[in-house]
Amino acid sequence: MTEIKSNADIEPCLSVVMPVFNEAATAADVIKLVLAQRPVQQLVVVDDCSTDGTWEQLQAAAQSEARIKLARHEFNQGKGAALRTGFALATAPIVIIQDADQEYDPAEYFRLLTPILSGKADVVFGSRFLGSPGGHRVLYYWHSVGNKLLTNLSNMGTGLNMTDMEVCYKTFRREIIQRIKIEEHRFGFEPEITAKVAKLNVRIYEVAISYYGRTYAEGKKIGWRDGIHALWCVVRYNFF
Repeated sequence: MTEIKSNADIEPCLSVVMPVFNEAATAADVIKLVLAQRPVQQLVVVDDCSTDGTWEQLQAAAQSEARIKLARHEFNQGKGAALRTGFALATAPIVIIQDADQEYDPAEYFRLLTPILSGKADVVFGSRFLGSPGGHRVLYYWHSVGNKLLTNLSNMGTGLNMTDMEVCYKTFRREIIQRIKIEEHRFGFEPEITAKVAKLNVRIYEVAISYYGRTYAEGKKIGWRDGIHALWCVVRYNFF
């Protein structure tokens, strides 16, 4: 297999699933960037009942691009619920999660695809803590502490040695993600999917990715209550 150095080296094989809620400032730009990547065969965008004009932007984008598949929730349910809807609509052989907030760079899809395309992995998680190639914005110390705590507790339950369980960039062979029943509606999706993938005994890889975090003033949505619920989800999905 030819060495993969960028997205340009990969044929279309990827369904990108993007949950969106009130991201009018960034969603259109992220969509353009995603569609500019050669591996992208399909972009599934699930609007979780946005009220800030995001839905109208998404509709306009879909009119001129056949690769976009739109879905919309009639009331706000959360990221996990949006991903559940999006995964069911994915049709490409490989599926990746993409946030609509510019914190993650679609130009790095090749990093997550390479272990799968080379036949080494079935699931690939990105990691912001493995020495990211493009660096990461310096923000929120206690968020990083909470992330590492949740990841370590998750590892105790799964037996894995992950460094970043809460990362957005998770990539799956489509048949794997579509066989998993997702129960969590909000950010509890992250520990849930990690626990359920671990129980399948599939090959899991982790690769370094860049991270351009944003502040709450810039629209960051996850909060301390989500961290508490994630802790419960680690216990629930690993031990019950």
